[in-house]
Amino acid sequence: MTDPIRLLVVDDQRLMREGLRTLLELERGFEIVGEVGDGQAALDAYAELQPDVVLMDIRMPGMDGVEATRRLHTAWPHARVIILTTFNDDVYVFEGLRAGALGYLLKDVSGQELANAVRTVASGGALIDPSVARKVVDEFARLAPPARPPSAGLAEPLSERERDVLRLLAEGLSNREIGLKLSLTEGTVKNYVTNVLQKIGVRDRTQAALRGKERGLI
Repeated sequence: MTDPIRLLVVDDQRLMREGLRTLLELERGFEIVGEVGDGQAALDAYAELQPDVVLMDIRMPGMDGVEATRRLHTAWPHARVIILTTFNDDVYVFEGLRAGALGYLLKDVSGQELANAVRTVASGGALIDPSVARKVVDEFARLAPPARPPSAGLAEPLSERERDVLRLLAEGLSNREIGLKLSLTEGTVKNYVTNVLQKIGVRDRTQAALRGKERGLI
């Protein structure tokens, strides 16, 4: 048996916290170790509990989820944060990703989708909800247009196929879905993704999407 994934839930609405707990308790392998209602409380709880994953709301009184994520990531660089949002929070989510969050979900996500996302992030991966991934990339393009040639600063430029993979990755597609789009095996796509991350100097798919748009690679 493996240890359960320990979770800290951060949301200013008690009903939402209870709802998230209920959804996750229906799935196996999770333990809710703390529930708090604002960003400062999240920092305090993280220092005490050291959870595996934080589910972080955006809009909260006092310190919001973006600032809390930024401070968490500064103090604990390996902290794993999933931003929870609504469609109206796109800009805040974008800032949350830049602050170090490894992904985000919409609040109407199903219990199984939430559980799968938590498992992905807990294992070191990243996740962008496919329904809003394009909105985040477009927002990044609006806020930070590329100021230099796409390959500037890269030790080795991306191949045409690697750029195709990066583009689809930024749309929130899984390795299997990218493979179907490009007529590649899932293992081959995984190798391309690894190469892309190394070449552009990022650690996960979320940061790859943002860095790719910043450099004009997408």
